[in-house]
Amino acid sequence: MNLFEQNTGNAHQPLAYRMRPRTLDEYVGQDHIVGKGRLLRRAIQADQLSSIILYGPPGTGKTTLARVIANTTRSHFSTLNAVLSGVKELRYEIDEAKTRLTHYGKRTILFVDEVHRWNKSQQDALLPWVENGTFILVGATTENPYFEVNSALVSRSRIFQLVPLGSKELMAIARQALADSERGYGKWQVEFEKGALDHLVDIANGDARSLLNALELAVETSGEKFPPQEGSVIVISKEAAEESIQRKVVLYDKEGDYHFDIISAFIKSIRGSDPDAALYWMARMVAAGEDPKFIFRRMMISACEDVGMADPYAIMVVEADAAAFERIGLPEGRYHLTHAALYLSTAPKSNTALGFFDALKSVEDEQNAEVPNHLKDGSRDKKGFGHGEGYLYPHAYHNHWVPQQYLPGELQGKVFYHPSHMGYEEKVREEVLRKRESQLEAVVPDAYVGNLTYSPNDTQRERWAQRTTGERGTFLERIRIALFGELQIQRHHRILVLNAGHGMFVWEAFRRAPEGLVVAMTSEEEHYQHMLHYAKTLDELEQPKILLGQATELLDSMESGLKFELVLGRNIATRLSESLPLMRSIKSRLGAQGILATAETIPSAGSRLSEFAVDPAIRSLLEQAESHIYSPGGNPMSSWNDSDLMGMVRSSGFSVQSHKLTGMENRFITTEGLDRWLDKSYVPAWRQLGTVVDRDGIGAHLAATCANRFVAWRQVVIVLSCTPAAD
Repeated sequence: MNLFEQNTGNAHQPLAYRMRPRTLDEYVGQDHIVGKGRLLRRAIQADQLSSIILYGPPGTGKTTLARVIANTTRSHFSTLNAVLSGVKELRYEIDEAKTRLTHYGKRTILFVDEVHRWNKSQQDALLPWVENGTFILVGATTENPYFEVNSALVSRSRIFQLVPLGSKELMAIARQALADSERGYGKWQVEFEKGALDHLVDIANGDARSLLNALELAVETSGEKFPPQEGSVIVISKEAAEESIQRKVVLYDKEGDYHFDIISAFIKSIRGSDPDAALYWMARMVAAGEDPKFIFRRMMISACEDVGMADPYAIMVVEADAAAFERIGLPEGRYHLTHAALYLSTAPKSNTALGFFDALKSVEDEQNAEVPNHLKDGSRDKKGFGHGEGYLYPHAYHNHWVPQQYLPGELQGKVFYHPSHMGYEEKVREEVLRKRESQLEAVVPDAYVGNLTYSPNDTQRERWAQRTTGERGTFLERIRIALFGELQIQRHHRILVLNAGHGMFVWEAFRRAPEGLVVAMTSEEEHYQHMLHYAKTLDELEQPKILLGQATELLDSMESGLKFELVLGRNIATRLSESLPLMRSIKSRLGAQGILATAETIPSAGSRLSEFAVDPAIRSLLEQAESHIYSPGGNPMSSWNDSDLMGMVRSSGFSVQSHKLTGMENRFITTEGLDRWLDKSYVPAWRQLGTVVDRDGIGAHLAATCANRFVAWRQVVIVLSCTPAAD
C-alpha cells in the first residue's frame, strides 16, 4: 500500500501519523522554506517542483512535507523507503515512470525516505533517471547530504535544511491535535493542569512526533478507559504529563551519528573559545550517559591539537583533572570535567602541532634521507668512520645556540612548524623564525661527509679543526642587525630584496611590512625553491613575490611605474666592474625617499689561502699570487676594496654612508672548491707573473691543511646606506 494512501479506519494508528498535515496551510513550522512567498512553497503550489533533498533531524517534518507535495501535485507520486527497498524496487519504479511519461505525458515524483541508507551503487542507479527527467527526486535524510548522498545527486538537487521546531510551533501542533474532531481529540474537552502542556512542549525538544506521542499517551491514559463518551472532559495533570514523557529525549547514540555530532560540537566549541557552548554540549553527553573517560580522552587531544604551544600547560591541567576524576568518580567528578573544559575553552589557541603531519607526509613522499654525518652517534665508530665529527655543541656557544644543519641535506629548508601569535607561542615565535633563517644561511650543503676509508687520526690536527669552528651564524646575525638597525620600515612599505639567498632578509622584511609588498630575487634555483616552499605556507595574498633570474633583467621587466621604499641586498656588487648597470636599474626603481641598504663582503680584506699554508715556501708562492689577485687589474671578483666600492656607488647617482663589520665565519672548504680556486685565480696569477710552481704539490699541501673541513675565515663586510643623489 502507498505510504500516503488514506485509511478511513485509522483510529488504531498513532496520533502523530493521523495528524500529519495534508496541505501547506496545515503545515506548521519551517517558515524559512515553506513560509508564504518562499521558493519551495511557490514551486509546490505551482506544481513546478524540481529535485530536492530535505535534510534535518527526526520529527522536523520531512516526510510530512513529502505528503503535502503528494496531496498537491498533479504528477504521479511514488514512494520508496531506502531501509526496505533496493535496486529491484527502484527498477520497477523506473519502468512505471517511463511508461507514464511516454504514453500519458505524466511526470513522476519519487519520494525516497532515508535516502542516505542506500549505498553508492544504489544511489548511482537513480542518477541517470533524475538527470534525464524521468523522475523528480524528493529525498529525505537525517544525515548531512554533502557527506552521505552521492555528490552527483546533490549537485542536481536543491538542498533544504529543516530545523527543530520552536515552542510556539509545537504548541500550535498540540492545539491542532486537540481541536481536530476527525483525526485528533476534538470530540472531547481536553483540559490541562497549569504547566502540564508546557511541560510536554518543552520536553519534546523540537520534535513534533515526540510531542504528539507524549500527548497521545497523556490523553488516553487519563481516566478509567478510552475513548469516553463524546463531550466528556479529560483532565491532564502535571504528574500525568511528566509520566507521559519522563525525561527530555537526548538525541544521542553512543555508536551513531549523534554521538559523533555532539562530541564534534563539544570540541569545536572548545576550539572556538566558547565556554558556554562547551559546557552545554558536555552536559548533553553526561546526561546521555557518555563515559567521562571518552570525554577526557578527547579533551587531552584538544589540549595539544587546538591549544598546543599557545599554552603548554593545558595538557597538564587536563591530565590532572582526569587523574582526579579516577579517584573521585561521579557525581562529584563532574567538577573536574567542567574544570578541564573551561580551561581549554578559555586558553589561547594554536594548532601548530599539525606540523607533524606535514613532516609525516614528507617522510611518506620522500625516500628515507640519510642522517647528516655530524648528527650520527659517534660513541662507537667516530674513529673509523667519522660519525659525529663536525657536531657543534650548542652549550659551548653564546646563548647556548649555534646554527648548524639538523635536517637531512635534501630536506634542508623544509618548514613543518609555523609558530602562531598566540599565548606562550608568541613569546618564542620571533626567536624560532630568526634562528631558522640564520640556520639556512649558515648551512653548507653536504658539509659533513662520513669517512669511507679509515686512517688513524692526527690528534693535533683534530684539535686544530675543533678550534676553527667559528661563529658564522653569529656574524650573519650581526650583519642583519646592522642592515636593519637604522631603517625606519613602515608596515605599508614596498621592499625589494636582491641576491636573497635562503631568505634571511626576506622574512625580516616580510615581518616588518605586513601590509606592504616584499619582492625577493635570486639567480640560484636552490635558493628560489627554499623561499618558495616557505612562502607557500602563507595565505596567497600575503606571500612575498619570489623571482628567479638575473637581477638587472628582472628589474627591467617589472611593472612600469612600480617603485620601492627600500631595496635590500647582500653581495650584489661581487663583480664590482660589472655592477654599474645593476645600480642604475636599482636607482630607477627607488622612490623619491627610497633607500638602498646592502652588505658587501670585501674579499681583499678577508682571509686568504696563504694563511693556511704551513710550509714557508708554499706560503710565499701563495702570497706572491695574492698580491696580483687582490690588486687592481687582478681577479674582477676580488681586486677591489671599500674605496672602489664607494666610488662605484657614487658614480651610479647615490649618496652613501657606510660602516664596517669584521668577524669570523665557519667556512667549509671542499677539495673541489679548493682546486677550482687554485686553477681559476692562483694559476693565472702565477702565469702572468712568470712564476713556475708545482701546482699539484701546492694543492696537496693545502688539501692536507684545510680541505673538507670547517676553517675560521675572517670576513670584512661594509654596510652601505644609499639614497638617490640630487640631480
